[in-house]
Formats: sequence, structure tokens, C-alpha cells
Amino acid sequence: MRKIMALVAAVSLGAPQGAWAAIGCTLSNPAQDLKYLFPEMTSYKEELKEFHSLKNGKELFKNLKERLGSDLDPIYETYETPYTLYSVYKGKAKVGIVHGVNVPGKGGVIQVFLSTDPDSAAIRRFFFQRLESPAAKALREKTFRAQFEGMTLADFYKHDYYAAVEPGAQADKVGRIAPPKLDASGQPDYDASLRGIRKNLILLDLFVYGQRFEPFFEKAQKAMSAGKR
Repeated sequence: MRKIMALVAAVSLGAPQGAWAAIGCTLSNPAQDLKYLFPEMTSYKEELKEFHSLKNGKELFKNLKERLGSDLDPIYETYETPYTLYSVYKGKAKVGIVHGVNVPGKGGVIQVFLSTDPDSAAIRRFFFQRLESPAAKALREKTFRAQFEGMTLADFYKHDYYAAVEPGAQADKVGRIAPPKLDASGQPDYDASLRGIRKNLILLDLFVYGQRFEPFFEKAQKAMSAGKR
């Protein structure tokens, strides 16, 4: 394999001590993994994202919790958790963005990675780097994972909207996902995997895409609030 040029972001020596204890999610072999995902790749850039070092980091962290719609895990989803972003290039053109997250599963931590289109923010591929689960084989099936290709964060926010105003709507892409055949022991890790995809997309929206999908979130929130009255 040809040598691949990598630009690695330096970690600030002034980072809070708690940041070193936080658990992030990185590719095991970035050069090889990214080349597999993007055969046309000539180089990549690795960048560290941390809420405590971002402008309005506390507000963005609050946004993560609100948009994820669930409590954050005290081990894998803290304010100090580091996130590693991979930008993939063909020459000078950015052809992809890859990002992974940890989510707690029944059999241990699940590492969910997405490769996305740098312009549309749509999922190009979804895959697991780590998955210790009785449902691992079923969740890794290509036919299941392929259903997410082309989806964006807007589709997950629209799912919230349709769940409130029109359950079972044909336009609800997330609601139409056909889950793999699972028994009761595998259901928690299926749910955790969906949560990991949503969390990944939210973080990418916060870190990369300038929260472009906020109008869909706001519309869903209004629909859900109206339904609770």
C-alpha cells in the first residue's frame, strides 16, 4: 500500500486533567481503515474535538443532550469526552468525513462509526468497530446497515415529528427501517446502535455542519410539545 500522508492535530498540554480520563473513540488503524472506506484517498487529516475547548462548549454540550433525547452516559458521554474527526482527501478535494462514538451496550461498549458526505452530511456508510453482543452477527449484516445510507440528521428529527403527528407515515425513513431478526437479548444493543447513529450525526452537526438541521429539530419539538398538551 502506498504511503498515506496524515496530518495529526496536536493535543493541548493545557487540557483539563479530567480530559485524560475521558474515553474517546478512534479508528484502530486510521490509514488502512480510511483507505478501505475511500479507495480514492490520497491523504487525511485527524482533528480532536472537545466541548471544553470550543466556543460556547457548555451550550453545545447541553444541545447534545437535548437533541439525543436521553440521559448521557457518565463514562462515555461526559463534558470532557474527546472526539476524533477524520477528514479524507483526494488531492485537495475533501471527499469524506469519518467519525465514531462510544455507546453503552448490553455486552459492553459499542463503537459506531459513520462516513459522511462532506457537502450533504448524508451517511455514506455505517459500521461497527467494536460490538460485543449476542446480536452482533445480525447487526453487522450489510442489508441492515445499508438502510441508513443516504440518511441525514434531518431524517431522525423527522422521525420524532412523525411519531408525534402521524405514526407510521410512509415519509418516515427511520420509522421504516427493517430491524434484523433479534430475540429479546439482542434488542437492547439494537436500540443502542440506533442511538449511536443519532448521537454521531448530532455531534457532526455540532462540530462540522454548523447545526444546519436545527429547523427540523425545532419543528419536531413543537409537534411533540403540542402532543403532550
